Amino acid sequence: MTTLFYRLTTDGRQLPAALDDAYSGPVASACWLIGGGPSLAELPHRLIDESPVPKMSVNLSGTRILRPNFWTSYDPSARFHRSVYLDPGILKFVHRRRAMDLVPETTYKVCECPGTYFFERDGQRGFHQFLSPTFPGIVDWADSMVQAIDILYRLGFRMIYLAGCEMRVRLSDAQLQCAAAAGIEFAPGELLRDFLGRAEQAGVDCDTFDALPAGPHYHFDEQKHVRAAANTDAHYFRIAQYLRLSRRSLALAGLQLISVTPGSRLNDYFPYRTVEEACGQIAQVVGDPRTEPVRGLYRQMDARQPAEVGPMRDFKPHNWKAPRVAQVEKPVPADGELVVEAEGYQQAAGNARQAAQQRLRGALDAVGDAEPALQEMG
Repeated sequence: MTTLFYRLTTDGRQLPAALDDAYSGPVASACWLIGGGPSLAELPHRLIDESPVPKMSVNLSGTRILRPNFWTSYDPSARFHRSVYLDPGILKFVHRRRAMDLVPETTYKVCECPGTYFFERDGQRGFHQFLSPTFPGIVDWADSMVQAIDILYRLGFRMIYLAGCEMRVRLSDAQLQCAAAAGIEFAPGELLRDFLGRAEQAGVDCDTFDALPAGPHYHFDEQKHVRAAANTDAHYFRIAQYLRLSRRSLALAGLQLISVTPGSRLNDYFPYRTVEEACGQIAQVVGDPRTEPVRGLYRQMDARQPAEVGPMRDFKPHNWKAPRVAQVEKPVPADGELVVEAEGYQQAAGNARQAAQQRLRGALDAVGDAEPALQEMG
């Protein structure tokens, strides 16, 4: 079986990793996808961090706010943090051409980092094939968020909550006031590039905007000149439209994208929930680790199924024969509390001793039954 993800060694050896659908379950597995937008700092990110589903960040997203479980990037390795590459608690997914890059501030190669997996890219995929397990690579639409969505889908996730994903770049209040003084107002949904064109016609050029305090472009400490910001905004617009055009593919694949980012361009095309609503939905499916009881569980012996659920019975598929598996009876101590360490091997050893004793008795009985006949023959 060919696997999508693999490890790489410094001498080029490829080690397959069976991660496809590893995170799927009996219900749609959920994951947070963390973007770098300034709104992340304003969201109740502690609820996201404490929720019982994993988080995936892209590039520098989440820096100094939350620690991800998964991470991916599209840009060169030198742009990111050593503490991500060398953290064994973060699974990294990186295109193979980054394998021999140096980890920032070290002499280590990216492929030497713990929990780092590589993949091939596929730049020929169309919107109707956006999510398809038949492709041997991860979709390459020149965007890290799209790359992350495909990775999460291949890992088995079917519900992705998008936080800090405004998919737009805004000017600061000072820059907007400067344009307003020249009679230029920012229209809702307008691309920043179009706004700057109108402002320039009114006599307010990009250098004028750059001389003013810039609005927050990310939730971390990074700024762009206004021309670069306009290019980024156009890129975000393109990706939002790509995802809009891929909605049928998403539906056929059973993947739900849910925005928890106020003011995101994606909110025009995908469902929006507050972080609190998303956390409530997650807790309803997975459980709420903040409120689950503890007392008495170590003395619990019976199955804990919902009270309203009727009887259940396991069936085998028609004409299907399951492999034989030795059943080990669990001892029930007098105090009603199982000692987990002794639960398996002690009982198994006792059963093995008992079986050996029975075989020995059978052999002795057989010898005893045969003894008169042997004496006659002798």
